Amino acid sequence: MSARQSIFRVRRNYNQWVANQTLEDYALRFTAKSARRWSAGRVTNTALGAISFLALEAIGGAITIHYGFNNAVAAICAVALIIFLTAIPISYYAARYGVDIDLLTRGAGFGYIGSTITSLIYASFTFIFFAIEAAIMAMALELLFGIPLVIGYLVCSVVIIPLVTHGITAISKFQLWTQPAWIVLQLLPFIFILYQDASAISDWTKFEGIAPNQGGEFNLLLFGAAAAVLFSLMAQIGEQADFLRFIPEPQDGKRLRWWASVMAGGPGWIVIGAVKILAGSFLAVLALNQGIAVADASDPTRMYIVAFGYMTSSPEAALAIAGIFVILCQVKINVTNAYAGSIAWSNFFSRLTHSHPGRVVWLVFNVAIALLVMELGVYHALEETLGFYGIVAVAWVGALVADLVINKPLGLSPRHIEFKRAHLYDINPVGVGAMILASVIGMVSHAGALGEVAVALSHFITLGAALVIAPLIAWQTKGRYYMARPFVPIATDHQLVACCICEHEFEPEDVTGCPAYAGNICSLCCSLDARCGDFCKPGAGYKEQMRRFFGLFIPESAFGYLHSRIGHFMVLLLLINGVSGLLLWLIHEQTLVASAAEAAVLSITLWKVFFVLIIITGVVCWLFVLAHESRTVAEEESQRQTRLY
Repeated sequence: MSARQSIFRVRRNYNQWVANQTLEDYALRFTAKSARRWSAGRVTNTALGAISFLALEAIGGAITIHYGFNNAVAAICAVALIIFLTAIPISYYAARYGVDIDLLTRGAGFGYIGSTITSLIYASFTFIFFAIEAAIMAMALELLFGIPLVIGYLVCSVVIIPLVTHGITAISKFQLWTQPAWIVLQLLPFIFILYQDASAISDWTKFEGIAPNQGGEFNLLLFGAAAAVLFSLMAQIGEQADFLRFIPEPQDGKRLRWWASVMAGGPGWIVIGAVKILAGSFLAVLALNQGIAVADASDPTRMYIVAFGYMTSSPEAALAIAGIFVILCQVKINVTNAYAGSIAWSNFFSRLTHSHPGRVVWLVFNVAIALLVMELGVYHALEETLGFYGIVAVAWVGALVADLVINKPLGLSPRHIEFKRAHLYDINPVGVGAMILASVIGMVSHAGALGEVAVALSHFITLGAALVIAPLIAWQTKGRYYMARPFVPIATDHQLVACCICEHEFEPEDVTGCPAYAGNICSLCCSLDARCGDFCKPGAGYKEQMRRFFGLFIPESAFGYLHSRIGHFMVLLLLINGVSGLLLWLIHEQTLVASAAEAAVLSITLWKVFFVLIIITGVVCWLFVLAHESRTVAEEESQRQTRLY
């Protein structure tokens, strides 16, 4: 493409954090081949550090207590199999192309801006599970040292930050050093339990749950309720992919070893994870039989106090060993949650603000949000939180997997993963449309509009819908929204190519030609640029795409009103408050109340919250519109002064 115009180049100077890849870990770009210096086994070990998280035991214990052994185990086996199968293509493409889950998503059916939505979903997963894991750790500190939960939450959050600032370099060492101790402490109590009390197995398999008249038979509705909680774990593959991208490229003669490492570090996590969920199910029943209250039996700290009690006759020693084990597990998983969250937020905000202060900044931001979630008591609403979140996570992963395993083999999408802004449509209706439609179908099913069987199977319905809708949209659109312009390899005799903006050198896969700047530009400078106006891909920006889409339903004369200050304000206000209202309605419908008076109080409270949200979002949206207009005027003036005709 020949440029009709060019823009004066202004050298972009990144701050010290962004320039230092030991801190940055290629948060917004392709993982350079030269940076994949660890062995495949070392990277796999680092990725598998995530399997230590005790939320698995907590989930297994909770669903077994509520729905009985038969329903819980059936749900664990079914969901684990689905997670394993969906994780295979994601793990392969992440390791093969050196991309994290966000770059993979944008190139596999969602587009450059469309994957911003999934970055927010993924970031939510990281801080929700960070909060759950840190809450478990804080409860252990309370039992061990009498530290109040409020202070414990703060301690358990802040202690993670220094372990994550230096990315995979520090995390891989930490996981390597702590893995042997974790394995020993994880297995040892079960050996003692089976040796001393083999009848505990039969007690577990005969457990029917605490619900009255439940019986010990398989129940589809209870199976679905248990599966709903487990489906939230589907987004965990994103954290595995964030590490798998550092696996070196496969070499001739070692491809089998490469595949083994990818499968172990990717889908292999759920194999061990399912065993841990079953372990939590077993320990919860054991704790109940030991006299632990129902409310505490699914708490992993209480579980392992009972378990380690089989190793020693001293309650103090059992408490100490259980506390050390819980703290070790939670630190191992939360370094992964914090790291993945920092990458997700980096991707999310870089596209919204065209600036990037560094991954470490978003690391602190992610931990701060998790701390707030802990203070709000997310752990006490574990099942409700994960059940609703799981629908959106399943819709996202389902649409992504559909593109990788159906669209690409059928030729409906490009075979390679293109992640650079310069080559992608802002919004690809294949992934975005499939995710939104599948989420709506899942939410409607989960809300009970299609009957109680649909409620029980809402997550399965969501996954099936995503797998069907994505190929249909790709077929209908003939795959034209994947590539905004043809890919032209950069001709070079060197291994590295210089960026004309930041003047650093990068591998050719991370650089593309820029007609606006009349030179080669790296993917990060391209992502952060706000001056070019997507000159290289006319018609592929989200504004043009949205205008064409809504032009099918809205008269041309109405666009003038929508582009006004009031129009922007009303669109933002309706969108944000519409989502808020939907969430509050779901809370209202799913909250159990004991009486009509209690229901009335709940309804009034939620209405008050909704009106407060309207006022707050109204003020924020108005300020945002004013700031956006000011920035747009400034950018247009800058372009007018710097553009050469």
